[in-house]
Amino acid sequence: MGTFRKRGSNRWQAQVRRKGYPDQTKTFSTRAAAAQWVRSIEYEMDQGLFMSRNEADTTTVAELLNRYLLEYTSQKRGAGPEACRICALLRHPLAKRFIATIRGVDIARYRDERLKEVTPGSLRRELTILSQLFEVSRKEWGIYVHNPVREIKLPAENSARNRRLQDAQDGADSEETKLFVACRRSRNAYLLPIVRLALETAMRQSELVGLHWQHIDLKRRTIFLPHTKNGDSRTVPLSTDC
Repeated sequence: MGTFRKRGSNRWQAQVRRKGYPDQTKTFSTRAAAAQWVRSIEYEMDQGLFMSRNEADTTTVAELLNRYLLEYTSQKRGAGPEACRICALLRHPLAKRFIATIRGVDIARYRDERLKEVTPGSLRRELTILSQLFEVSRKEWGIYVHNPVREIKLPAENSARNRRLQDAQDGADSEETKLFVACRRSRNAYLLPIVRLALETAMRQSELVGLHWQHIDLKRRTIFLPHTKNGDSRTVPLSTDC
């Protein structure tokens, strides 16, 4: 049986103690709510379904994000961009909340706020991190918590991009020429060659900045990429303009 203790004028502390289980304690604004909680805990213990909620009630989203960053993000090839997204999540007030208190409506509110600041694609990646965080917390770290991200509608995917640099028109320079002029004006001496290489090879930014000389074959005019976004390696041919 659970026990109840009055704390102040309108606070009730409920406790469930049973052999073989950790003590469960929680405070409520009414005795009726405390009694309902006790019944639900005891029912789960009777059915063998009980999982302790203590850790979820005392652990913040920020604490779990930092743990996820250390144990999971740091091991990924895309650790840099994901770490930046986690930092954005850590700055949001949601990070200060205890994980047990996060509901679907809270995630929906976060979604609507962030859509005013970032693109739907960027937001989907942030929500994916949150969803993975809740799943890892439950499956790997033994924290009793549901996944509220599953309760909301995710923002639509970004439309496929088909924008191309426009050729010269009516005597005006082409967009490529204007782009090269702007790159030459940059204080970064590497910007122009990187942009030229990107246009000639269609390589991603992460692939360009991660290049090593050992992967470049000037005789065969190829670049070997051992690790790409989809996990496969590939060889990129170089044009005579590279």
